[in-house]
Amino acid sequence: MKNFKLLLLVAFVSIGLNVNAQQATKKAKKQTTLNSNDYASFGDKFELNKVITKEQMFKKYKSLKKGDSIAVKFVTKINSVCKKKGCWMKLDLGNGESAFVKFKDYGFFVPLNADGSEVVVNGVAFIDVVSVEELKHYAKDAGKSQAEINKIKKPEITYSFTATGVFIKK
Repeated sequence: MKNFKLLLLVAFVSIGLNVNAQQATKKAKKQTTLNSNDYASFGDKFELNKVITKEQMFKKYKSLKKGDSIAVKFVTKINSVCKKKGCWMKLDLGNGESAFVKFKDYGFFVPLNADGSEVVVNGVAFIDVVSVEELKHYAKDAGKSQAEINKIKKPEITYSFTATGVFIKK
């Protein structure tokens, strides 16, 4: 009987360890492995480790409240770039959602033709409320028509990001 109990205990511990190992493997697979040689760098250089996906980033944004911020690196696609200077980007978060990215201290810009490129951003994510005036300014920078700009009537809650560094896929 003692041997049976010991065997049962060993079996449960083995199963538990196997489940933990599988979960650790799944978590490791979710973090994207990237090579900096495949990217052009803008702003501060940073290591391409602990980079999360756009889906993981969207979940993090959903958990934030106004005033919260988190330091993070994530990989996604650039939806659009400021067409005047390259001083901001809109990044895909999936499900029709996007993050609005500015660059720390207006310290660097990205290429004007980077739309559609893969990007890795490093910086701080937060929730922001953007005024009507600022939204109209961004729409003008994006080359929107005056009719589209005039339709902007209310402030917008946005998923915002201040990037210290950016890697754009070559």
